[in-house]
Amino acid sequence: TKQNMAVTLVTNYGKIKIEVFCDLVPKASFNFLALAASDTYNGTLFHRNIRGFMIQGGDPSNTGKGGESIHGGTMIDEFHGDLRHEKRGIVSFANNGPDTVGSQFFIIYSAQPHLNNQYTVFGQVIDGFDVLDAMEKVPVGKKNRPLVDIRIDNVIIHANPLAK
Repeated sequence: TKQNMAVTLVTNYGKIKIEVFCDLVPKASFNFLALAASDTYNGTLFHRNIRGFMIQGGDPSNTGKGGESIHGGTMIDEFHGDLRHEKRGIVSFANNGPDTVGSQFFIIYSAQPHLNNQYTVFGQVIDGFDVLDAMEKVPVGKKNRPLVDIRIDNVIIHANPLAK
């Protein structure tokens, strides 16, 4: 049986539910869930939004330059052959090159195969695609920063991804 978890990102645009692949990428999943459980993501902004590509957030400094892993500093990438950037709603950790995973993550708006084996996939959106649609349409300014805040208010952790 799959031992996956799920989280709901409660944003100012609505709720996005994400299945977290604990069974396939346990270290990355633990990092995300532990950061969520410690309220790291509460009040953070999605600081980069590129229509047709992805939206990125998870930086407690809200600059796009911050955010450590749950262990402090960065951690290594964790790739799995079954987890690809193959469809809208895949969730991955951002990085600054190999083995620099911190707290920042992104959700892709469309298949991005060039990201495979470059960024650690750890989840997928399973509910709230309407919210993702609304976020994708938010206008951006310099460095693709949204002109209107897109904020994670808090994160709800579910033991069972199918739980409401």
